[in-house]
Amino acid sequence: QVQLVESGGGLVQAGDSLRLSCVASGHTFSSYVMGWFRQAPGKERQFVAAINWKESITYYADSVKGRFTISRENAKNTVYLQMNSLKPEDTAVYYCAAGDYSDPDMVSSIVNYDYWGQGTQVTTSS
Repeated sequence: QVQLVESGGGLVQAGDSLRLSCVASGHTFSSYVMGWFRQAPGKERQFVAAINWKESITYYADSVKGRFTISRENAKNTVYLQMNSLKPEDTAVYYCAAGDYSDPDMVSSIVNYDYWGQGTQVTTSS
């Protein structure tokens, strides 16, 4: 049974940092792209960042570039999202996802991800 379990969300003030974790189990994700998405109330789920397991190639949405860093720890089947300089507009439920594809043009599209976690809430107050 495939599981992606996120943790690390919380309530912080603008300018603070948080680190989200996503532990993957039940499947071999060595060829998968791991991504982070977020969804704010009343808005569509949007791409945040992604990382290729093998080469550690990373991708970011323009809105988080320079503030967020995605990384992975293969031995623990874990992907992290380090979020610095948080802003109120970063408030959302953050989801971890896994997709079996290789075309980098596909990283930001939800339909290319096969497995999803349950999400973790991040709230940034001004």
